[in-house]
Amino acid sequence: MKILVIDDEDGLRRSLCAYLEDLGYDAIDAADGSQGLDAMRESLQDLAAVIVDLNMPVLDGYGFLNQARVEAPDLPVIVLSGVGVVDDALQAVRLGAWDFLTKPLHNFSVLEHTLGKVMEKARLIRENKEYQTNLEQLVRERTAELERTRRQIMHRLSRAAEYKDNETGHHVIRVGEIAAVLAQALGLGATDCANLRDCAPLHDIGKIGIPDEVLLKPGKLDPAEWKIMQQHCMFGCEILGPLTSKEEAHSSCEQWDTKDRDGNELLDLARTLALLHHERWDGTGYPFGLSGEEIPLVARIVAVVDTDDALASDRPY
Repeated sequence: MKILVIDDEDGLRRSLCAYLEDLGYDAIDAADGSQGLDAMRESLQDLAAVIVDLNMPVLDGYGFLNQARVEAPDLPVIVLSGVGVVDDALQAVRLGAWDFLTKPLHNFSVLEHTLGKVMEKARLIRENKEYQTNLEQLVRERTAELERTRRQIMHRLSRAAEYKDNETGHHVIRVGEIAAVLAQALGLGATDCANLRDCAPLHDIGKIGIPDEVLLKPGKLDPAEWKIMQQHCMFGCEILGPLTSKEEAHSSCEQWDTKDRDGNELLDLARTLALLHHERWDGTGYPFGLSGEEIPLVARIVAVVDTDDALASDRPY
């Protein structure tokens, strides 16, 4: 480890360097603050501490402290000066000095003790930062893992619903992919497009609640059957709604424009798509008969994609 000594007194500088080398450090020296900054920059990676005088030509110790605080805020700096003492010590500390020793330095062991203190403090600060960095990285990894798991669960849930009337399950995948492409073409951001890709496959999750004799009927539904089929929008919204009770889940769907109480934006989006993907621009859709821009853009996108893909697929009806 290197220690930088900055002092305009040649004799003292040489003595300090010799003492530090006896302690096992590599000592480098400079005669003023300007030279000291150059030496600091050159050896910063290996520099353990700096000992600096205050009264020096060219650039004094205060000037060095000002710049060192900007360029190397975690570098321990010990001020060694004999002027002003208390006032100078306070000003030096305000400028970033870690400790202050007064001249003349009759007992060099005081310097050894001070160096040990500031370097131990620097070690603790460094370890704490490393711990914080590692902890933040761990949190990011765990958050990403939870997000991946949540998205996978949503994908599998959408596939389970699709198996009710389409064994391949490819329809919901296509709806998600094409909806994301269409959203991108309409100018939605990358995050919104990705969320739509993940949530659009859940648009028909409510079909889980529709009886097979209605869902798989090979032909036109009668009015009673059609009314049952239309319920899949509300069923889907309820499935993705609050878990507290079925009543609260239903109420949340009646007030579909309220946000998820837990702040889950994916669930909010999935609920909206499940509930409103059969609304129509002219107001003839269901379950609410919304029209025009009353229908959220994401629901309009999925409605178009869902219809297009259904028309191009083999279905019982």
